Amino acid sequence: MLKRFWYRESNKNHQPDAKMTTENAQNFDHWIRHGFKQINTELELLYNQQSNPENPSGVGVELKNQLIREGDELIQVLLREGNTDEGFDHGFDLLGNVGFFMAACRRHGIDQEDGSDNDLSSDALRRTLKAASALSLQLGASLGVVPRFASAHLETHNSARNGVSKSFTNLADERLFIDYNTRGVFAFIRASEALLACLPLGVSHTITYDLLVVAKNALNDVVVNNQELFDKLDTDRFFYNVRPYYKSHKVGLREYRGANAGDFAGINVIDLLLGLCRADDPYYSQLLVDKFLFMRPEDQLVLRDCMRRPSLMDDFLECHQRGEHNQSWYKRNLAMFLEVCEAHGETALQHHNMLIKKYIEIPADKAGLTDQADLTASGPPLPVMLRGLKKLCDLRSAADVADIPSRYADVLRLKESLRS
Repeated sequence: MLKRFWYRESNKNHQPDAKMTTENAQNFDHWIRHGFKQINTELELLYNQQSNPENPSGVGVELKNQLIREGDELIQVLLREGNTDEGFDHGFDLLGNVGFFMAACRRHGIDQEDGSDNDLSSDALRRTLKAASALSLQLGASLGVVPRFASAHLETHNSARNGVSKSFTNLADERLFIDYNTRGVFAFIRASEALLACLPLGVSHTITYDLLVVAKNALNDVVVNNQELFDKLDTDRFFYNVRPYYKSHKVGLREYRGANAGDFAGINVIDLLLGLCRADDPYYSQLLVDKFLFMRPEDQLVLRDCMRRPSLMDDFLECHQRGEHNQSWYKRNLAMFLEVCEAHGETALQHHNMLIKKYIEIPADKAGLTDQADLTASGPPLPVMLRGLKKLCDLRSAADVADIPSRYADVLRLKESLRS
């Protein structure tokens, strides 16, 4: 059965209740929210004083050792404790906390087992990383997600304490980045829920028009949100002090890509239900397969279900073929559907042409880091990532591009049917 409003269902009682978690898990969470953030913040301020803020080597050694010692002490206790989660949501929250610690080790260049850039012995560092990996792998396997922090840990499932949610640092630009990403994610979720609700009604239903209006307005909210982020977020602070926490890193023997703001079902539900992207496209289906375990299980179920559903675009094309294009409902509902497609395409163009260009491509080129192996969160070199993002942008905007399965011709056919 399709879970139409899956986020609301999954969000019930999701906030971890401190009374239900173990004391050790509470202590670790408190450290992540306070001491951990303070150490990272002080390190970032030190990096910014260097001529090359990209290189953390040899900077803040004492603080890095403090991070390792304090994190290791808390994780070792949790690992010995065993079952620390007391339910899925508590386990997911704990996984995020361990993931934050490991991501910070990666960011500060202290995740190498040779003990470089710190005065801990290699044995101590190896023990710390082994314990963190063991706990992450245990939690990830039991929860059915990747054994590292995911974007949900900082966005949709990031519980606040006294008005403050979790982050890596106390830097204002990181807070800005997380808040605007979260607003964008929830706007995409609103749009996807409205489109999901269209399925049992059909494209000719009177209420389908109302739902399409909801989806369009939600996507317009994303456009406004992206513009505000573009105007407010400092480029250097993002590139040098926020982005590095999202790098790929090893957990156990395997390297996992970094968290991505698109690691939730909603945006792909929109792709599929609008028909701008298709599950039978090898490129797009590979993209979905790669992101499944970065999403919470209920998101995974919804996305799998959508992969087998006919799109609204295909339904409108069938109606046109049956000669229904002269009906008043057809013209009204299709006109709004095309506006939704246009709004979704605009969000994709914004992301690629504004945000990626300003905050990744230009500063990387300026710093001579374009070919750096670990620059991107997704793993591949920047030029490879940019080509993939351009292809996805072209699909979502129904661009007139010959070498991809763009719906440009189908969108044009539907627009022409409104004039017939």
